Amino acid sequence: MRRVISLYLPTWPTDRLRRLNGEAARCSTSAGPPVERPLVTRMHDGRRQVLAAANRAALALGLRPGMALAHAQAMVPDLQVAEADPEGDADALVDLAAWCLRWSPLTAPAAPEGLWIDATGCTHLHGGEEAMLAAILGRLERAGINARAALADTPGAAWALARYSARPITIVPPDAHADAVALLPVSALRLEDDTVQALRRLGIDLVGQLVSMPRAPLARRFGSELLRRLDQALGREAEPLTPVVPPEAVQQHLAFPEPLLTATALEIAIERLVATVCPLLEQVGLGARRLDLVFERVDDAVQVVRAGTARPTRHAAHLARLLRERLEGVDPGFGVASMRLVVTLAEPLMPTQATAALDGKENGEVDLAPLVDRLASRFGESRVFSLLPVESDVPERAVRPAPPLAPLTAAIWRKDWRRPVRLLTPPQPVEALSALPDHPPAIFTWRRIRHRVRRADGPERIAGEWWRRDGEVAAVRDYWAVEDEDGHRFWLFRRGDGADPATGDLSWFLHGLF
Repeated sequence: MRRVISLYLPTWPTDRLRRLNGEAARCSTSAGPPVERPLVTRMHDGRRQVLAAANRAALALGLRPGMALAHAQAMVPDLQVAEADPEGDADALVDLAAWCLRWSPLTAPAAPEGLWIDATGCTHLHGGEEAMLAAILGRLERAGINARAALADTPGAAWALARYSARPITIVPPDAHADAVALLPVSALRLEDDTVQALRRLGIDLVGQLVSMPRAPLARRFGSELLRRLDQALGREAEPLTPVVPPEAVQQHLAFPEPLLTATALEIAIERLVATVCPLLEQVGLGARRLDLVFERVDDAVQVVRAGTARPTRHAAHLARLLRERLEGVDPGFGVASMRLVVTLAEPLMPTQATAALDGKENGEVDLAPLVDRLASRFGESRVFSLLPVESDVPERAVRPAPPLAPLTAAIWRKDWRRPVRLLTPPQPVEALSALPDHPPAIFTWRRIRHRVRRADGPERIAGEWWRRDGEVAAVRDYWAVEDEDGHRFWLFRRGDGADPATGDLSWFLHGLF
């Protein structure tokens, strides 16, 4: 199901000006940190100078876009005024949409003060829908950009809720967008002002009223645009987004004389695109880290698949294989009219000397990057990682996850410590029978199964890290590696040294499996 985010930037032009020249919009006071000064932009409406945009400080003083500039200066004598730059604002909005490509492969500007992000199939990569929206707004706020966000099944519903909802973040459950927009004003349908005023004169103020009215009289009275916007908001008519493509990105476009419908045809097109893009990357000394493949269908709908690599690469066969594995989620509809391959993230990749290879090895090493990329593409990037050692005696703190091909650091694995290949998080309590203070358990019960210990090695005493928290000042663990009668090996520890009660309560835990 399609899920679309609409970002509304209510003070976008003034936010951009403040970022370009922060001193013009802020002033210092002896009583505290710098505060925002009223800032507006002006334009000529054909008769007079009027306000084009205002920042939050100006809006709080009662200034509004469309107000006469002379009136605004009379209300706020120290008002900061800048010349409106619609073209510059639009170009900066496109750049901001390109920045949002980190969240989804399909983003587009919604001029003059908004952005689209098609989040279909992307929210789980960022912790869910709510976490993704909070992260986006947080990044924008730290960049000095005020924003509101809404997530719905259709671009029209998301656009309306981002601008007319009372909450800064609005998430509409799937298939609930019709009810969500029913109580919004008709201006939320992106209609012309004349149409909105005509509807209000007829007593039609809410979107829900339009839904319940006969369509034919509405079309005769107001034209087809009203019904089109209504159908787009309700999901009755598709509304494709034109994705933004960074101008500096390496890309290649391929149009077809006849629409493609089969997976085989799409795979052949992918190979042709990759074979063209890889030489372009080689010319500029770059390797692909992230690729977006855009499918433009004959019905103007756009679908995008994304593939990533663990390290920069220009290996055409490998990149084509990664993209082919993503075709399962592509619906060609009535046919794909064209395809575009964009390298949205690239890193320097210098040429290397080709050397003789034996059994797929070069210089005694095997390149694991293709395997890592295929595993990440199939199971998810979060499921493929490596472990690096950390200088800590506590077992659960002695390792940390890292990217699968992260370079080795100065830390070295301790070879004199025998550790199980699997640690249980958290350690699981067991019932054990043992003689104190330095004897291993003779019998222990884990998950209702009794294990009789045949051999044991230990104890290995590990003290708490007293510099972390007070509870670890006296804490002690005594670890035993034990083997039961069936040959299964376990890593158990007892909490406490058996003499001082402050070191632990003498309870037993299973921490790992050999």
